Amino acid sequence: MRPGIPLLRSIPVFGQLRPGALAELDSASEVVAADRGEELFRQGSLPLVLFFLLDGLIALSSSVSDGSTAVVDVIRPMSDLVLASVIGALPYLQSAHAVTRSRLLAIQAGPLRTLTEREPELAAPLLHAMSREVRGLVRQVRDLKLRTTTQRLGAYLLTLVDDPAAPTAELRLPFEKGLLAARLGCRQENLSRAFATLRELGVETRGARVTLSDIPRLTAYSVPDYLNDPELTKDGRAAATRRVREAAG
Repeated sequence: MRPGIPLLRSIPVFGQLRPGALAELDSASEVVAADRGEELFRQGSLPLVLFFLLDGLIALSSSVSDGSTAVVDVIRPMSDLVLASVIGALPYLQSAHAVTRSRLLAIQAGPLRTLTEREPELAAPLLHAMSREVRGLVRQVRDLKLRTTTQRLGAYLLTLVDDPAAPTAELRLPFEKGLLAARLGCRQENLSRAFATLRELGVETRGARVTLSDIPRLTAYSVPDYLNDPELTKDGRAAATRRVREAAG
């Protein structure tokens, strides 16, 4: 199914394209579904499409020759999947699989690269999007080097809270704890110890359900990135999500 002009225009990198360029993009695109566990691409392969995640969760992982695998990130809507590899026509450094049933916009890589070379209104937003990806990787490296596992867990839980200004919150982990441990760069037993430590800061768990009874204290302990980075504000992410979903109907 073609995405249609309204959906394409609702995605920030395509928002300023002229109608003719959007029509070209629409003809090279489709909305696809991925079942839980389905592989979207494999490390080492060349990109054939650029994916934008509309709904669901996608895990990016990387492996080495001995078979060891690490989760690089878990992608939420409305993000692209490894834009730099697609634009550069370079082999993927990660594999991607669907954590949940997902819906994605798939744009053919060749026509997208051709359009990027011809349309300055597209080149600049794509460069900006790639810079955000680099900044995200820097944040991950910083987290691993400067934050403890417990602080990383606390900061992650706070990203799941709809209203960071609220004193308390009830939430549900979006995926199982084994994947959460891998996303945070720790073993599952270390994650269990981190949850135990956070009890002192008002974090209680029951299966996938989590209660935060003292968000200000948890925030002071974890110092999540969105406190000091306007790019990560809740309002901005929520507005982008609403625009795409409304355009998709």
